[in-house]
Amino acid sequence: MLSDKTIKRINQFNIDRDWEKYHNGKDLAISLSLESAELLEIFQWSGDNLDCVNKIDKIKEELADIFIYAVQIAEKYNLNIDEIVNNKISKNSLKYPLDKENKF
Repeated sequence: MLSDKTIKRINQFNIDRDWEKYHNGKDLAISLSLESAELLEIFQWSGDNLDCVNKIDKIKEELADIFIYAVQIAEKYNLNIDEIVNNKISKNSLKYPLDKENKF
């Protein structure tokens, strides 16, 4: 999980540039989706190189962008990241119990 220090650094980066006025829920969600698409693009046409290990630096960059936008959305709506992630895992545990055959 991201540390409070990292979350504060994300927030301060935006405050210093006066960008938070542009960070409404809709635009943050769009940006998150676009960054996710950029991550997906790394794997496009990778053939049998499913892990794309030769592109790990690009994967790190895009994943960082995704995390940054996710944090900004959580901050926008005053959501506790640890709490919402754990709530979702609990919900998924009920939906996909260990004794249930899980096939994809």
